[in-house]
Amino acid sequence: MSNLTQPTTFTGMKLDNRFALAPMTRTSADPDGTPNGLMADHYEAYARGGFGLVITEGTYTDELASQGYANQPGIINDQQIEGWKTVVDRVHAAGSKIVIQLMHAGAQFQANRFTDQPLAPSAVSPKGQPLGFYGDQTAWTLPMAMTEEDIRAAIEGFAKAAANAKAAGFDGIELHGANGYLLNQFLSTHFNHRKDGYGGALANRLKVVIGTVRAVRDAVGPDYPVGIRLSQGTVTDPEYRLPEGEDGFRQIVTAVRDAGADFIHTTDGGVDQPAFEGSEHSLASVVQETGGVELVINGGIDETNSQSLAQQFPQALLAVGKKALANPDFVQRLKDGKAIADLDFAMLQPKATITNELAWRKANAA
Repeated sequence: MSNLTQPTTFTGMKLDNRFALAPMTRTSADPDGTPNGLMADHYEAYARGGFGLVITEGTYTDELASQGYANQPGIINDQQIEGWKTVVDRVHAAGSKIVIQLMHAGAQFQANRFTDQPLAPSAVSPKGQPLGFYGDQTAWTLPMAMTEEDIRAAIEGFAKAAANAKAAGFDGIELHGANGYLLNQFLSTHFNHRKDGYGGALANRLKVVIGTVRAVRDAVGPDYPVGIRLSQGTVTDPEYRLPEGEDGFRQIVTAVRDAGADFIHTTDGGVDQPAFEGSEHSLASVVQETGGVELVINGGIDETNSQSLAQQFPQALLAVGKKALANPDFVQRLKDGKAIADLDFAMLQPKATITNELAWRKANAA
């Protein structure tokens, strides 16, 4: 396995190997957003299964409009911090590091216990339909365009949540700037139709992302790992592409690096698939070539290609999603040469919760 399963250092964290658990929404917190014992069991299983780094599901950052799903965890109050401390302690005891992903839903809003009104860069809904895995909503609620005060509040929410995460014992922060959530929406010309200084040219569309990275960096200090997940496509519009193409994505990478990000986590349908018209470069290869920032790669990683991807991206962590959900001990199985199962999507029915996953495992003796 080359150096894939050997100890490594990433953003100053000492990890047992180069495998990370990719963030996956599980909608299994208590109704008030507090992480519970079920979540602690869930994340501990991946640490025991050999993942050097665990990245949590997207976690909401304020009591305004950041929550996107019912039973989504938050990190906005003492009770939620205490719930996360249990998760963190269990993961650490099992030998892994853990990073929290901080998320603001923006227009991609299916349930929120604080408000019925989503906020987004512009009054534009996502393409496609809401995700049945995560709720019963059948149509998107039209968002309200954010005021400058709303934007400041959202950035402040990210910063406070980051400070709370550090207090909970997390080893780092990942900002969710991908997959159609708020930070990604500001970058997207589908969502962002603003006529002020936050819309139009990419440099303007980047301002909220840069401001968030800087605010989080200020909140946690200079030596605490901070990264951001980036994509072009969204969960309901995987074909979206930046109109600025490869040069535009390189501009985003450079901007978040210079704002204080230690790592960038790229996600696409396939790690090494061409991501831009007229170019053979992938998102990950652009980050690697730009340099000055560490890299996590995600998209279609499994037992058949992890070795070649490790060689192609020799300093990167490999974030595994579907195969990890099917095999929480994916890394250990890979080391031992054991069979690795494919994901049965029945595990996610009728909702993608930990409870339904466990029921499927019991019924299938898996």
